[in-house]
Order: sequence, then C-alpha cells, then structure tokens
Amino acid sequence: MNKVTIDETSDSIGEFEACKLMMQKDFQPLGCHECADNRLLDFDFTMAFQPIVNTTSKQIFAYEALVRGINNEPAVQVFEQVNDSNRYRFDQACRVKAVKLASELGITCLLSINFMPNAVYRPELCIRTTLAAAEQYNFPIERILFEITEAEFIEDQLHLAEVVDYYKQRGFLTAIDDFGAGYSGLNFLANVRTDLVKLDMALVRNINRDKVRQAIIKGVRQVCEELDITLIAEGVETAEELRTLQSFGIELFQGYYFARPLFQALPTVPLARFL
Repeated sequence: MNKVTIDETSDSIGEFEACKLMMQKDFQPLGCHECADNRLLDFDFTMAFQPIVNTTSKQIFAYEALVRGINNEPAVQVFEQVNDSNRYRFDQACRVKAVKLASELGITCLLSINFMPNAVYRPELCIRTTLAAAEQYNFPIERILFEITEAEFIEDQLHLAEVVDYYKQRGFLTAIDDFGAGYSGLNFLANVRTDLVKLDMALVRNINRDKVRQAIIKGVRQVCEELDITLIAEGVETAEELRTLQSFGIELFQGYYFARPLFQALPTVPLARFL
C-alpha cells in the first residue's frame, strides 16, 4: 500500500498550515501495517467492544471500540503511556486496529471509534490512514462513527469544528462523547455540530429518582431535536433508568444493563433487555 508523503501534500497545505503541521511533534505518514502491528509505538494494545442498542427497532445500532491492554488491562493503563510525543501515532493506531478487528469480527452495523481531537491538525492528512484501513480490510466508511473524546481540553474548538465538517463530508458519522462532563458542554455543542451526542453516564445514573437530572436531559434532548442531532444515553445500568429515558423519547442506549465490553469479541444483548 502506498504511503502519503509530505511532499505530495505540501502545495495544497500552504506555508502557514505547513508550520502548524510541523508543530505536531510526532506527525508522520503512516501505513496500515505499521499501525495494525504497532511498529511505531513502544507499547501494544488492542480493543474490546460494547454495543449501542436501539430499543425501538430492537437491534444493535453500533459497537464501540474501547482500548484495552493486550492482556485485557483497563484503558487507563494504556492511556498512561500516551503523551505529546506519541499522541498522533496512538490515535492513528487506534483507528486502524478498530477497523481491522471490526472486519475480522464481521461487524455489520456501525463501528464507533474514539479519536483524540488534539491529535488532528490537518484532517485530510490524518484521515488517510483510516480510509486506507477501510479499503484494505473491506469495511465501508459509511459505517464508521467517530466519537470526540472529552478527556482532554480542546485547544481550538473552531478548528475541531472544521475537522468534524470534513469528516462528515467524507461520509463518516460523528459524535460528542460524554456530553455534560469534562470539556463537553453546551458551549462545545454550539461550536462543534456532530450527528450524535452521547449523554455522560453521570447524568444517567439514577435518573429515575432524580428530578434535576431529568430536567437537564429533557432540555438537552429538546436542543438536540431542534438541531437534528440524535441522542444516545450511555451508562445505563438498570431497567428503571432505561424506562425513564425511554419516556423522554430517547431510543439509543449503551451500558452494562445491555452488555459489558467484551475483549476482542462482540457481546450479544438478550432480547428481554430491549424492553
């Protein structure tokens, strides 16, 4: 597979944008094999998968790829090894590993991949490895959903909005993860318009008994409806939480109530859990 070189893109980048690109300390054109085999990082990792379900259609809407150590160590142990010098390479490797595993496991619904917004300077360059992986592993790009993680402060929200717009133009779906926690709030939503928004689990927890959280989620749902954004409630753990959220008109859910993440495999959801 041919790699993209800086020379191939320098004319279209422009002097100012080229300088921005060089500021990304670890930028380099990467191939699928390098990312999949982890040749450019000094640590290895893999993925677990957790379903996002549609309780109206009673189908799996998507599987989210979640970082794990190669022996199923928790994600936090992997992220402890990510820093400014390897963030871009790690982000690219996550995408390729997720697409490769999704293809091998036969995922036919959406594949949700988390991406680190501060790892992307030029979306048309950073997306090329993903496009190449989708082609190599025969996974349709229209089935890829990119989730913006809230774990780090977004240095330039307007730039991120451009990244999201570019991804959407190329046929990818986009989502804001953990909305209502960390750095993902209404101001963020005003600047970055995605196809979906995932409610943070802290808002969902015990929603059936919490009038304040109920009011907040109803308000967020109304905003999303007016903006033509689909809402996902994550972190659902009980039937009572699910019924309350369903009463608000929410159809998409994720959480232990349906299935825990499964290491390098696809968990099934008992039909009774769809209520």
